[in-house]
Order: sequence, then C-alpha cells, then structure tokens
Amino acid sequence: MSLEFSPELERHCRVFLQAQGHADSAHDLSHISRVVKVAKKLALEESADLAVVVPAAWLHDCVSLPKNHPERHLASTLAGDKAIEFLTSIYYPSEYFDAIHHAIRAHSFSANIPPNTLEAKIVQDADRLDALGAVGIARCMQVSGALNRPLYSWNDPFCETREPNDALYSIDHFYTKLFCIADSLNTPSAQLEGRRRQEVMRVFLDYLALEI
Repeated sequence: MSLEFSPELERHCRVFLQAQGHADSAHDLSHISRVVKVAKKLALEESADLAVVVPAAWLHDCVSLPKNHPERHLASTLAGDKAIEFLTSIYYPSEYFDAIHHAIRAHSFSANIPPNTLEAKIVQDADRLDALGAVGIARCMQVSGALNRPLYSWNDPFCETREPNDALYSIDHFYTKLFCIADSLNTPSAQLEGRRRQEVMRVFLDYLALEI
C-alpha cells in the first residue's frame, strides 16, 4: 500500500499535530479529526484524489492564529508551507505538494483564496461544515468565550432591528457568517449536508428565543 493511502500517513500526521500549538479549543485535534472524516466522505462522493485531500485535511490547521490576530489572514499560507516541510520529512510523494499546498491555503475564510481544484474545494467544504450544526454552535461558543464576548444583546438578541456585530455578541456571529456558509459550499454533497446543519442552528435559535 502506498504512503498516500496508508494508516501510517495518518499516524505521522497525528503525531506531528500533537506537537503543535492551537489558537483555541475550537481548532484542536478534535476539529481536525472531524474535518478529515468529512473530507474523506466528500472525496469519495465527488471522486476526488485522496492523495491530496487526506494530507491537506489533516494539516490544514497545523499553523493556527487566534480570531483576533492581526495576521490571521496569513495563517493558511503559513500552514501550507509548514505542511510541505513536514510531508517532505516523511518522504511523501512530491508530485502532490502543489495541490496540497493550494488546498490548505484556500480552506481559510480570512485568506480569501478561491479553491481552483476539486480537492481544494472539498477541504474547504469539510472545514466549513464543521462551523455548522450542533458542533458549529459549540465551537462558536468556545471561541466567543475565549474572547469574553456576551452571548447576546439583551435588547435585540436576534438582530431584528440592528446590524449584527460579532465583535460584540456570540449569537451575532450566526448572522454575520455562519448562516452564509451553506450557500458558499462548493460541492453538491457538502451543500446537502450544509443545509441540514444550518437547520439545526435555526432550531437552536428558536429554543433560545423561548428560553430568554
């Protein structure tokens, strides 16, 4: 079995990532593992090259910076560079390096780099899906808590009469970003799952409205 399809590659990636720091608890190894799982599923459904998708998904956050870091838009490029250094060290086939580097750079919202390959689209989709649904709600609260943001505006929790501002309130992030994700997904498989997860978030807000 070649390295690009072997459990040995994934073991190498996991050991490497365990030695790296993470910007916050929402971008930890659990997040990465979920992205890998979804990326594999999308790759099979969309007939993408796993030799690119799997290492790119594992290493997409090997450099991560806090949400409020002034150079956050550079994090995915730094991650791409570091990923290639690591893959070189384990003798991963170099013919995949350009595609892996691009997929890692293009996964990020803040980098604003359009994915121009199917594999890059899948890695981006898998990462963005992890911002939706039940796990997306939990991750939003993890990041907002780390930044000490209140849960909602007491006089207009759901942005009915004001512009949402996620620098001030956690729930506002649903309106500034999270509810835009499903429409931004690239592949049909991800779009279907994105709509399902988005509905979970809307139901959560319905229950939150009842409780407050």
